[in-house]
Amino acid sequence: MEEVNLHHIFETGFFLVLIAAGITAIAKKVKQPYPIALVIVGALIGLFNIPLLEPLKMFITEGEIFNFVIITLFLPALLGEAALKLPFSHLKENKKPILALAFGGTLLSFLIIGFTAHFFLGLSLPAAFVFGALMSATDPVSVLSIFKSVGVKKRLSVVIEGESLFNDGLAVVLFKISAFSLISYLDAGWSGLGMGLWDFIRVISLGLIIGGALGYGFSVLTKYFDDYPLEIIFSILLFYGSFLIAESLHASGVIAVVVAALIFGNFGSKIGMSPTTKLNINNFWDVAALLANSIVFLMIGLEITRIDMTEKWGMIVLAIFVVLVARSAAVYTSMSFIRDFSVRWKHILNWGGLKGSLSIALVLSLPRSFDGREDLLILAFSVVLFSLVVQGLTIKPLISFLGINKKEEEYGEYELLLSQLHRYESALKEINDAKGKFYLTKTVTDEYVSKYQQKMEITIAELDELYRRKPELKEKQYETLRKVIFYAEHEAVDKLSKEEIISSETAETERRKLTETIVELSHDKEG
Repeated sequence: MEEVNLHHIFETGFFLVLIAAGITAIAKKVKQPYPIALVIVGALIGLFNIPLLEPLKMFITEGEIFNFVIITLFLPALLGEAALKLPFSHLKENKKPILALAFGGTLLSFLIIGFTAHFFLGLSLPAAFVFGALMSATDPVSVLSIFKSVGVKKRLSVVIEGESLFNDGLAVVLFKISAFSLISYLDAGWSGLGMGLWDFIRVISLGLIIGGALGYGFSVLTKYFDDYPLEIIFSILLFYGSFLIAESLHASGVIAVVVAALIFGNFGSKIGMSPTTKLNINNFWDVAALLANSIVFLMIGLEITRIDMTEKWGMIVLAIFVVLVARSAAVYTSMSFIRDFSVRWKHILNWGGLKGSLSIALVLSLPRSFDGREDLLILAFSVVLFSLVVQGLTIKPLISFLGINKKEEEYGEYELLLSQLHRYESALKEINDAKGKFYLTKTVTDEYVSKYQQKMEITIAELDELYRRKPELKEKQYETLRKVIFYAEHEAVDKLSKEEIISSETAETERRKLTETIVELSHDKEG
């Protein structure tokens, strides 16, 4: 038996985290989507022979390691984090477009890609429909990070995230049926069709039941504890437990996690979590998701360089075209029945249906004996690379071109007035500083002070009039001021506690009150 060097594994993992965190930090600093930066840097590391990084490349690019890290280690955490923070009210308000895309769109995309790949790419039927399943799963991380930077409407973000949560589960079910059962169903004729349909329903239904039962159970459990570190542990047990139990019972682990996390984040937080617990659970999973996504996208870049694409360029270009056409057909057909969704938004949904880590992890999980596995590896990696780099880098210009992120005229006026007010205040401060520094006389400075004070009075009057027309702009100022005040109070309590002026019990009580107020402000803003 080969000895496992745990120390080496830990060192390699730490080095991977270090690189991923560094790239993510730089990307965020320059306001670029960090997943795309990670994929590009990972690919560059993979292409060039860097002696220091060779052990890392060898370790990460083992198919079994990649598959374990993505599917078992990170997927439950990423799905759980996304579903945990998605308000059920938002899902309910957007259920029509989400269901249309996640079920109707995914099935249509699966069928179009499957049949086209069989007839035009020369793949066997199982391989063609495996490819269809792989390319029907979407990864919203890159798109949502771009949305945040350009101020896209919340509803569009909710629809993209909701689609991804549910279509991932459906895509995994379709993948498993296509890879391991499709031939036997086809050989059985019409009865095989019935068997396939029953298997499809059973896997999804059982996933729903397991996720629902565990989500409800853990939600009730939180009623008996007011201890956020323990409740964070409950959430970890819930996400991974629902996934592993569902998979062991041949159900959909992805659907189980999504349902469990939705119930825990909505019902559980309502009946059993204090505002402090909600805040700390959300903060914990924010960190976990950022870390997981950073490592995942760096690993994708490293893994892509292992695939030999020479002499396959025609097949690759055709596959990319097929996937793009299938996504367009899926979006515009499934959304044609949704009337309150603009055509411009549909364009963003279409181009923003990026492929990611799940597609690569699934294709790597195929047995080496699977007919067409090498072609599927090449096609899946090529489409994912195209999706993340080309579509990911062009989605922001597309949003600007379509005018989706254009702010209202009043908001532009508001920004202009704020800018002027800040300029005048800065000028007055500088006049006072210059008066002593350069020995300027009061006669000279008073003249300029009077001018800038007049300008400030005019600007303040214009702002007051704008606030009257658009009260929500004034509310934004109130929100900022309230947060600054409450955080200052929080720091004051910490200082008194450190200097032992107040007891730790009193400090904890005061912190809890302030935290609850800050959480309420955040919820009011989201609502």
